[in-house]
Amino acid sequence: MKTNKRTVWFLTLLSLVAVISIYYVKEKAPMPFDGIAIFSKETRDATNLTEKASDPTKTTPVFAEGVLFEEMRMQVRDERSQIKDQLTDKMLSSDYTSEEKNAAFDEMAKMTKQESAEALMEMQIKALGYPDAFVRKDEGKVNVTVLSSEDGHSAEMAEEIIHYVKTSWEDAQVVQVDFTGD
Repeated sequence: MKTNKRTVWFLTLLSLVAVISIYYVKEKAPMPFDGIAIFSKETRDATNLTEKASDPTKTTPVFAEGVLFEEMRMQVRDERSQIKDQLTDKMLSSDYTSEEKNAAFDEMAKMTKQESAEALMEMQIKALGYPDAFVRKDEGKVNVTVLSSEDGHSAEMAEEIIHYVKTSWEDAQVVQVDFTGD
C-alpha cells in the first residue's frame, strides 16, 4: 500500500511541475491572438493592412539550409535506429551466445556515445560563431558541414574547425570540412 501512495504523490508532483512549466512557457511567449481579440475590429483591420502590403512579385525562398541539416540528421538517426533495433533483437534473442549479446550491447553503447559526441561537437562549432553545423563520424573519418553566411570561406576557418575536432577526438584521423551557405 505504501508504494501506491508513493506513486500517487509522485504523479501529483509531476503534474504540478508540468502545469507550472506550461504556465511559465506561456507567460514568456504569449499567444499572438486572444480569444476576444480575434473578433475585434482592430485585428481585422490590421490583417487587411498586412495583406495589402505584401508584394505579389516578391519571392521568398522556401528552402533553408537549416532544413537540409535537419534532414541529414534525421537520415543518420533513421540509419542508426535500424541498427539499434537489429542489435536489440540480437540481445533479446535466445539464438545467440552471451558473448555475442555482450558484443551487441557494447556496439549499442558505442553508437550512443558517438551520437552524443557528434551532437556536442555540433554545439561547440556553433559556439565558435557559425549558425549551424552537421558532424558525422565514420571509422576515424569526420565529415563536418558548416552553415556560414560569409561569401569567402578561408582556409583559416577550416583549419580552426579541423584543429578543434582533432583535439576533441583522439581517433579522428581524417577531418573534412565543407562550407555551405546562402
